[in-house]
Amino acid sequence: MKLRFASLVAAAVMATAAPALADLVVPNLSYRTGPYAANGTQYADGFNDYFTLLNERDGGIGGQKIVVPECETAYNTEKGVECYESTKGQGALVYNPLSTGITYQLIPKATADKIPLYTPGYGRTSAQNGKVFEWVFNAPANYWDGASIIVKHLLDVHGGSLEGKKIALLYHNSAYGKEPIRTLQELAKKHKFELIEVPVDPAAGQEQKSQWLQIRRDKPDNVIIYGWGVMNQAAIQEAANVRYPMDQIVGIWWSGSEVDVTPAGAGANGYKALTFHGAGKDYPIYADLQKYVMDPGKASQGGANAGTVLYSRGMYAAVVIAEAIKKAQELAGTPTITPAQLRDGFEALDISPARMAELGLPDFGPEVKMSCENHGGSGMARVQQWDAAAGKWNLITEFTEPDNEVIEPLITADSEAFAKENNITMRCN
Repeated sequence: MKLRFASLVAAAVMATAAPALADLVVPNLSYRTGPYAANGTQYADGFNDYFTLLNERDGGIGGQKIVVPECETAYNTEKGVECYESTKGQGALVYNPLSTGITYQLIPKATADKIPLYTPGYGRTSAQNGKVFEWVFNAPANYWDGASIIVKHLLDVHGGSLEGKKIALLYHNSAYGKEPIRTLQELAKKHKFELIEVPVDPAAGQEQKSQWLQIRRDKPDNVIIYGWGVMNQAAIQEAANVRYPMDQIVGIWWSGSEVDVTPAGAGANGYKALTFHGAGKDYPIYADLQKYVMDPGKASQGGANAGTVLYSRGMYAAVVIAEAIKKAQELAGTPTITPAQLRDGFEALDISPARMAELGLPDFGPEVKMSCENHGGSGMARVQQWDAAAGKWNLITEFTEPDNEVIEPLITADSEAFAKENNITMRCN
């Protein structure tokens, strides 16, 4: 028994220590189990495969291999924090938690540890303000950007005016789902529409009959969905059941993947959602992924999810992190960077359209340009629409800027309140 225990301890020490010997450690806080596994698995695969591509094709970044230790969170905040604590000692350079709840808990921890958090399209929206949130980056867009871009799209749909219209927000009753409420309330005042808030408790995401009965009763002109996992599938199915027009529904980017629409079959045709990146395999990078990752059998889960919306999103997150690492190496004059040097790399990052094309991803996403003050990038996104017959998303708008007239004051107020509460001295002067 003592020998067995000693062996287990030795194995645990070796498993923990091995990545610490690598130069570039980027943990993958994934969730392949639990109620959101279908979504989290695809994202994790894209994240893993891009770093595998860099290792196999380029020998890593700056000659240093990237190690991506994966830790299962099950989209559970407590487990997410445990994953952070168990991997940060391995030399972690940055974390991408893929959960707003986990992100909120990690902001003070990562700030104290001086390790960057990269939370693209999720997390604490006001972290866009780098003067307050030194270690958090959420480019290319955040929840409030998304809310305002949806409203801009609805303005276009309704001929430039939403006065007197009713818009329902069907939202995941969590930190994530509640994020856009304040922004939508301000946008409702500005554009004189009525906002109807309809929460869906996460544990009851599959059962939404009462919510859609309310929507059918209130007869909103449009429905905005901030959902995740099975909640999205149930919402689209219930909308079809009550014959609510699909083209009058617009989801945030976390409510716009294949797993959200395919269960409803033809009933989902015409559903719209935001995206801040492309999807599908019609990009030059896929030739390299095929050659260096898929064909040699090195793809995460065999590459089964390659090209899906969430695989593409995980890959895009890895692209931004990799480019920040490259910039940090350039600034520091060394390939073996620290988390603080990576923070500098993020703040000097400028991924231009030309650079995206060089990476094999032309017109895949908006320019990602950050600074000490701006950790959120341009905030741009576009609208995609589901074609059930073809089984694919079609982009129906160009990249659109958010309504910064509404958003910037909200970000300033929220971030400065956080700074005051936490005795944070503003930076970037």
